[in-house]
Amino acid sequence: MSFKLVQRTALIGAASVLMAFSSFAGAAQVQTPDQISTQYDAAMEQCKSLKGNDKDVCKKEAEAQRDSAKADAKAGKKEAEARHDATEEKRDAAYDVAKEKCDAMSGDAKDQCVANAKTKYGK
Repeated sequence: MSFKLVQRTALIGAASVLMAFSSFAGAAQVQTPDQISTQYDAAMEQCKSLKGNDKDVCKKEAEAQRDSAKADAKAGKKEAEARHDATEEKRDAAYDVAKEKCDAMSGDAKDQCVANAKTKYGK
């Protein structure tokens, strides 16, 4: 086996390990667009020293990693929006219950109860 072939094989193996690790680590932490771009640029820089099919494979792996990170970021954003919407709906439901409890009162007590509910639930 020639030295160049061993070197290429080692680089491809290292890139695969890094991609697998970053995919695993990415599940815990969503990357920013700047981080994704920086990581992609670094991966593409490593591909420059390769030739032929090895270079093509390296580029495709870098692109796949970038696209995967972008998809994770998009999913993270959607999850955050869904959590926010759920929190708002829960707060609205709790406010409706508090207002309903105030209906059993009258006069100043009812006014104070409604005011407290509004303050507590941000209305």
